[in-house]
Amino acid sequence: MSVYKKFTKYVTLIGLINITGQLKGIIVLPIITKLLGAMDFGIWTQLRVTVNLLTPFILLDLPSSIVRFLAAEKNKEEIQEGVYSVLALVFLLASTAALFFIIFSSPISKFFQADAILVKIFAFVLIFECINTVMLSVLEAFQEMKKYSAFIISQLIGELLLIIGFILSGYGLYGVIISLLIIRFITFSFLFAFIYKRIGIKIPTFSPMKKYFHFSLPSLLGSISYWVVAASDRYLIGLFLGVIFVGFYAPAYAIGSVLTFFIIPPTFILSIMLPKSFDENRMDEVKNLLRYSLKYFLLITIPSVFGLSILSKQMLVIFSTNQIADNAYFITPFIALSILFYGIACFLNQILVLAKKTKIIGALWFIAALLNLGLNILLIPRLGIISAALTTLIAYIFVFALACYFSFKEFQFEIEWNFIIKSITASVLMVFFIILLNPSGLLNVLVAIILAALVYTALIFLFKGVTKKEIIFFKNLIQPAIKIAKK
Repeated sequence: MSVYKKFTKYVTLIGLINITGQLKGIIVLPIITKLLGAMDFGIWTQLRVTVNLLTPFILLDLPSSIVRFLAAEKNKEEIQEGVYSVLALVFLLASTAALFFIIFSSPISKFFQADAILVKIFAFVLIFECINTVMLSVLEAFQEMKKYSAFIISQLIGELLLIIGFILSGYGLYGVIISLLIIRFITFSFLFAFIYKRIGIKIPTFSPMKKYFHFSLPSLLGSISYWVVAASDRYLIGLFLGVIFVGFYAPAYAIGSVLTFFIIPPTFILSIMLPKSFDENRMDEVKNLLRYSLKYFLLITIPSVFGLSILSKQMLVIFSTNQIADNAYFITPFIALSILFYGIACFLNQILVLAKKTKIIGALWFIAALLNLGLNILLIPRLGIISAALTTLIAYIFVFALACYFSFKEFQFEIEWNFIIKSITASVLMVFFIILLNPSGLLNVLVAIILAALVYTALIFLFKGVTKKEIIFFKNLIQPAIKIAKK
């Protein structure tokens, strides 16, 4: 029980990080769009996407090697060698990338349609982002999850406060980028102080790098391919249509992708609980965990897709501007539905992880990336931003379909199709209720969301979509985490 409590405590902490991150994104979105406009939000989005693109290339997934090989390591010299070898290599790669951006800041800034100084500041943000990621992985390896959570949450809150302060002080987009740099430098200082106190310092010889690369490089392809599917459309929209259209597309995409919040906690729990049950051949337990976890994910996510779709324009008006809402409200339904398929695929991929066939997952994402990239290049110049949303949906459906095929070749668990039909029916009726309310403005939309949730819940129980036995199962699953969260 103590180990289970420890795991559920980690889940609670990770869930708190996700909530903080979502709140930060929800707050920053209207601040930048309303005060700075769609153009600056488009530039901001492209810079963030660039960080997400370059980070996997620079890190080479070496933080996962630190977690894998140092978690049980007791020899201080081995720990020092592993940590500082990775830190030194990542610092070298990040500095090289940053130097490239500084030297070629002028042509790069023209691509982003931004000032060259923003690109130069961004280059230093990239360095600290990569180094901090490595040092955070050291906290994971030491199972210092409280400190890990504290650093992440402090960084998110610090960014938010500085961004608000700089924008209100009139520094505009410069203030936003400088905020990232300041907070990452402060985070770096505290992280390095902790690591120095814990293990000291050592000049590395890079002796463990061959072992680390052997472990980390196979997963790099999957990480990069996922980025192509999830973020490359912003680049292509900027290239073919201009950064202003990125400013239209990105807020609508952000609202639709809020549903990713419902994916991380259950899949994280499964990644902890399933391997032991699987290795001990308790297959009924494995299948029940997958069955109920997927069902509860769908219970929340299906109506959320309908709700976000019908309220897309109102929410964009609230969190951005009328101009963005008029030009991009039709994007959110495609993205919300994409996240639904992505979430189901994440549950199915748990089977492939248990079967140690992670190469299949990487291959799926690689093919999906090629499909997504090709369709975007073909369609964005002809059909505009709606084609980017459509190709995102196609790519996620592709991953979902092949995940079904390969996962169920290993073993199958029950998918409750009757429940899915009931959930969709209840969601459609809920949509009619929202249409009757026709809410506008923040307060009215919030009231409509609460009332719609109550209508959906009542309909699900009326349709007997959820049984008493399942409610008890769910309560027993999350009760330890709730108790820990209250402490």
